[in-house]
Amino acid sequence: MIVRQAGLFFLSIFLLLTSRVSAVANSNTSNVTANTNSTAANDHLVGRSIAPGTRITMENWRQYSEFMPDGMQALFEGKYFWKMPADVELDVGPTVINPLPKGYLAATEQGSGQTKLITMPDGRLNIEGYRGGLPFPAAAEPHIGWKILADFWFRYFPHLVVNGPDNLGFSCGLDSFGSVNCVKGLWVYRQLSFNTDPGVPATIPGAEGKFYTTWFMVQEPEQQKYSATLTIGYSDLSRAEDVYTFVPALRRAQQLSAAARCAESGSDTTPDDGRFGFDGTLPDFEANLLSERKILSQMDVGTAGSNFPDNYDMPLGWPKPSWGKWELRDVYELDVRKIPSKSAGYCYGKRIMYIDRQFYGALWLDLYDATMHEWKFALLQPIVLMVPGVGPQNSTGAWFAHFWDIQRKHASFSGPNDGHGYDVLINESVPHQYLDLERYTTPGGLSEILR
Repeated sequence: MIVRQAGLFFLSIFLLLTSRVSAVANSNTSNVTANTNSTAANDHLVGRSIAPGTRITMENWRQYSEFMPDGMQALFEGKYFWKMPADVELDVGPTVINPLPKGYLAATEQGSGQTKLITMPDGRLNIEGYRGGLPFPAAAEPHIGWKILADFWFRYFPHLVVNGPDNLGFSCGLDSFGSVNCVKGLWVYRQLSFNTDPGVPATIPGAEGKFYTTWFMVQEPEQQKYSATLTIGYSDLSRAEDVYTFVPALRRAQQLSAAARCAESGSDTTPDDGRFGFDGTLPDFEANLLSERKILSQMDVGTAGSNFPDNYDMPLGWPKPSWGKWELRDVYELDVRKIPSKSAGYCYGKRIMYIDRQFYGALWLDLYDATMHEWKFALLQPIVLMVPGVGPQNSTGAWFAHFWDIQRKHASFSGPNDGHGYDVLINESVPHQYLDLERYTTPGGLSEILR
């Protein structure tokens, strides 16, 4: 089971996956924090913003608490076992907007008005007519929260991303005694439908009906080497994803139950925490928009360290100041829950997602148990990288994630092993062998691992 969870966890972390067309792009650009050359020595608020150059520490964090998700405030308050280190420091820089790819924006414009929100016979929500780009570029009532969740699901992502073979991604667990356990592996993500990258077919021939696949194989530790998983997501949102695992001792692939969405195996994530913050079957959930606000986030982490725990601010496992600047991002705060008919036995009572309004990635999660008590907090850090032929993007396949389980006093951390994601391979930079669709997108390909 650790193999399955490792694969799903890497799916949530590395990808491992706008402005609202031009009008919203202009609006978001206007929200970029001004005065980027500020050299102010004193911390101070500027209107409802934070001046670049501000340093947030344990001494002054309450002045900026309105720009923090609930979970981040709880870590500063020291309410639980996991709490901010005494030397914590958030150095605030200017907000940087990386425009979405022209192809993605063009697909959004072409599909404007074509994507329809529908109600299925059983009362669940779904969409029809989607062809690519942002499905709801001007999301409005009714069901605005669910539409934003659909925008998150179909946010821009490169067609092909490989983390390895020379730079393996890592996932490490940390317990309350400070013990660390890590897994490293090779990860291949491929978007098979709704592609907008230059030179890539919208739908990959032979992959009709599939949205994406994630292939993950353990390389370290040695006793788990060659254990692998394949996750297949489908274009039909109402179809649950398929998950296959390869067990070296058996030398064959086997399908796992799609119903076990709350399973944990040594990590602090569940399958539904995958795909960078949420990997549930969308029609099984309802989503309500709680607010539109600004929160602090850190994404351009060009000097982050790859070694856990050495390059983290311990004992929490928080990013050190050397990782880079924090910035204010405009976000949608969503309350996501299982619909009543699907909620029996489900682990989470609600998932509070903070979704960036410009590129629609999740930046923070507050996760509650079935009794609505705080359970887990997660800092999600998409790493800004250059996508060939596209330019710098926030959604690139490079990612750091920090999950803190405040009830079980356990934590999990994941990211690219070179420390900043620069060795993550994207599109045409991917070696030729990873273009093999049979090997990396089908269950049969798993059985080829030891042959």
